[in-house]
Amino acid sequence: MGTTERQAEHGLILDFAGVLTADPRSVHRVWCESEGLPPEAWRATLNDHPEGRRLYAALEVGEIDQAEWNRRTAALLGVHVAPDNLMGRAWAAVPPARRMAALARAAKGAGYRLALLSNSFGTNPFNPYQQAGIWDLFDVHVISEQVRIAKPDPAIYKLTLERLGLPAQACVFVDDHPRNLPPAEALGITTVLATDESTTVAELEALLGVSATLSL
Repeated sequence: MGTTERQAEHGLILDFAGVLTADPRSVHRVWCESEGLPPEAWRATLNDHPEGRRLYAALEVGEIDQAEWNRRTAALLGVHVAPDNLMGRAWAAVPPARRMAALARAAKGAGYRLALLSNSFGTNPFNPYQQAGIWDLFDVHVISEQVRIAKPDPAIYKLTLERLGLPAQACVFVDDHPRNLPPAEALGITTVLATDESTTVAELEALLGVSATLSL
């Protein structure tokens, strides 16, 4: 994308979970076992159980808050599962993706405008963005709970572009869910499917012309 002057006219849009964090699935399996649950209970409840899917979708767009989600989802997981800070307990051990954060810092240093585009899983009592230490990296924050729209609704991508003040063709969007990419592509945004952190960072370094360097 050329010189710093040109880069100042470009944007990098990053998803949160699975992009700016490590893949949480293995951590959630360990957490489930620590709670006396089958290792796939978290995934199955949130993704396969009809009420679990409905509650998570409601949380994403702010129809219910995290405290209510904790209470109602704990009941689906099992009568012995405490609702207090359920989301925080499940996510506490998921590490941040340090190389991806370094890539974002390098892009910002090169003049890219940065947007965090995240389907929220609530911010109170557990704030995942604060825990990961990435909030202040971004010029723009588009959190589904706050804007009442969730990916892959095209409206949330349009809103992100509006807040960045950039055209779609000037932006790159990174997400780990394939279903979230086509609506962005349809607008003209360049998309990158996040796989493992090293591969994704290397792809972005080549695409953006920056180098991710970890601080000691």
